[in-house]
Formats: sequence, structure tokens, C-alpha cells
Amino acid sequence: MTEGNFVDYVKIYVSSGKGGKGSTHLHREKFIEKGGPDGGDGGRGGHVILRGNKGLWTLFHLKFAKHVKAGHGGDGGSSRSTGHDGEDKYIEVPLGTVVRDKDSNEIMFEITEDGEERVIAKGGKGGLGNWHFRSSTNQTPRYSQPGMPPEEHDIVLELKVLADVGLVGFPNAGKSTLLSVLTSAKPKIADYPFTTLKPNLGIVAYRDFQSFVIADIPGIIEGAAEGKGLGHYFLRHIERNSTLLFLVPADAKDIVDEYNILLNELDKYNPEMLDKERLLVISKTDMLDEELKAEMKKEVEKRLKGVPFMFISSVAQQGLVELKDKLWAMLNTEEK
Repeated sequence: MTEGNFVDYVKIYVSSGKGGKGSTHLHREKFIEKGGPDGGDGGRGGHVILRGNKGLWTLFHLKFAKHVKAGHGGDGGSSRSTGHDGEDKYIEVPLGTVVRDKDSNEIMFEITEDGEERVIAKGGKGGLGNWHFRSSTNQTPRYSQPGMPPEEHDIVLELKVLADVGLVGFPNAGKSTLLSVLTSAKPKIADYPFTTLKPNLGIVAYRDFQSFVIADIPGIIEGAAEGKGLGHYFLRHIERNSTLLFLVPADAKDIVDEYNILLNELDKYNPEMLDKERLLVISKTDMLDEELKAEMKKEVEKRLKGVPFMFISSVAQQGLVELKDKLWAMLNTEEK
């Protein structure tokens, strides 16, 4: 999937089908001039249904689907025959899709499981035929019910990437490089800020055929919570991650300050983000000697008491096995 094909925000107008009208037919056949009412019911209008699909990673297929309309129910007929139900319309969405009402911006529901189906616009009920309205005082009713009108909604679909681990860091911190060496993902990598403009997902193969998903989120800059840089465009993707990996390069002016700035941006965006497990990873350490590493370790331990951290080098493939072990342990603490 190319970067340009990643779409995580679409607006769609959805309309269910209207119900078919009931029939006012009176039974007629040879030798029976005045038969009773036998008008059938109208069919139900089609629903518009959202369905989770684990094979999708983007909303790109809905980018140009501005209107989605279900089929109308058929009218009732003679001999109490019911009209056909309108055709249901299914909208396949990736897991992690949030559905909002466009006008109120309220969340209607979320799709998080494969095959999960939620009706977003319910089809109109079909009208009753005149057969239902017969009585001892009115044996030939010549009226029936019209079908119920359709439901219409303007909705917004937002994708929050479903991943176990979210990579958090400033632009050009080396997140894409780390993702490329830990997984089979092939993110765009270059030596300039904001190489990653859309989230990248990769599956980390672990021992005994086990695995977990890691997401490279576009780099944070100060003020991201207020919408600066890529702002809310990417911060929502971190909400789903159970563990946050903070990546700070060893050549940063102040490693602890950078970590605190990243933490502060997440706190301003959503304080609940700080309840997630966190791991500080200091990258690009292949050029450091052991003495410098020891000094750096002492400084980080002193200023960030209780925050787990480790040194790695994606390019030199240093510390990556230990990183996988640490992440797996963090993701499975409850099981242990």
C-alpha cells in the first residue's frame, strides 16, 4: 500500500431504503364476486450496515463513495403476498473505525472486531395491507398503510490504527528505520523531517510463531496537541496502542527534555494516554563508546526515576532482540 493510498478520514451520506406500501387488494376469482381483503404487506427497506474487515488497513476505498443508499422495499400484492425487502448496503471498514455524526460530532459507535456488523441507517418498515384491517363491522377495508420513510445520516468515518505498540518521537528520530528492521514493513525513509506522513504498520515476528503489531506514527513537534504540524491528524492513532515506545536519538541535545516534551504533548491531547505502559528507547547509539553510554545511563536514571529505558541501534542491529523481549513482556504482563 503506497503512502498516498492511506486515508483515515472520510465523510459519507447514508440513506436506508423506504418501506414498501401495503396493498388494498380485494380478492376476486371466478364465481366469487365480492371476496374479502387480501392485500399483502410492503417489504422492509434495505439497511445500511457497517462491517469490520481485518483485511483492510485504510478508508481509501471509501474516498469517493460520497453517497451510499440501500434499496427500497417492494409494495405488497394480492393474495396476501408481501413485497420484497430492499437490498441491504454493506460498507466494509478496517478495524479501529470510529463512526461520528457529522452535525453533532458525537461518536455513534466503533468497529473493533472482524465481521462485526452495525446498522447505521435502518430500513423503513413496510406498510400493512388491508387484510390486517378487516373486522366484523368493516369486512372490506379499502385502505392500507404506506411504508415508513428511510433514515438519513451524514456521518464521518475516522480510522484509529489498531496496533499493540505505538512509536512516538520527534521527526527524524529513526522510527521508520526501526520499524523496517523489526518488521517486514517498508516505510519511506530519508534523512529529513516528516518523511512519514501517514501511519505505517508492521508485524513483529516473535518466538514460537507469536507476533505483535507495531505502528510508526508521524513525528510529533511541540504544539501538536494544539494542531501544529500534523497535529490531531496523527495523535488519535496513538490512542489505541496499549504500549507506547518513545524513541529519542542519542545525538539529541537533551534526551530527558525531548522525552518530557513528547509526554507533555500526549498529556495535553488526552491525559488518559499517560496511563499506558511506556518505554524510552535511545536510538542511534552505535557511535557511542561504553564510557559515554554509562554516563548517559546514569543521567537518565537520575532524572527519569522509574521510567524503563534501553539503548539500541537500528542500523548496527544492536539491542533489537532485547527490545523485542522487553516489548513482549510489557504486552503480556497480565498473562504472567
